[in-house]
Amino acid sequence: MDETGCGGGREAARILVLGIGNILWADEGFGVRTIERLAADWRFPDTVTLMDGGTQGLYLLPHLESADALIVVDAIDYGLPPGTRRVFHGDDVPAFLGAKKMSLHQTGFQEVLASAMFLGRCPEKLILVGVQPECLEDYGGGLTDTVAAQVAPTIDVILNLLRAEFGVEAAPRNAAADIAAPAIARDAYEGGRPSAEDACRIGDPRILAALSATAS
Repeated sequence: MDETGCGGGREAARILVLGIGNILWADEGFGVRTIERLAADWRFPDTVTLMDGGTQGLYLLPHLESADALIVVDAIDYGLPPGTRRVFHGDDVPAFLGAKKMSLHQTGFQEVLASAMFLGRCPEKLILVGVQPECLEDYGGGLTDTVAAQVAPTIDVILNLLRAEFGVEAAPRNAAADIAAPAIARDAYEGGRPSAEDACRIGDPRILAALSATAS
């Protein structure tokens, strides 16, 4: 590692591909779901680590400190049409993570980057792959169709970045691998969601009934 702690001079860069976000809030889970699918379908050299960063915040700092390059995958509110994908490099990464904070997870990850930079242990190369969400207000909901449709093309973007930027080639898996616990894997999580009739999604039905009776 060089004197700045940014990992220069290595023949094979240690690359962290990190999905962040909250799967409990619909499209906020895009980054996590993309990494989940990437890990299931592709194998990588030992120099590449795929990680579900969730909303862990500063707990991710040691992982950043040990990486030479970081690719972050997240739902980013650019104020653009839902499903729009953008890729940013270098100093643009922390700037766009903080442009329109959607939740505490983005604030937390900005602190991680700031801490790594302050300590002189940031990854030398930063890349952000972000997709504009469509819905964030559906607690317990999965990805919207618009954003879910961007998972596969975003994986293609990541594979191309790894190839073009680092000379890393991935290989298709013969059998799926999981990085998520079975209960929160996308198919199980979204497929097992109770219906709106069984689980009121706009509030406690007892309170709503009381409010309705009071209003009338």
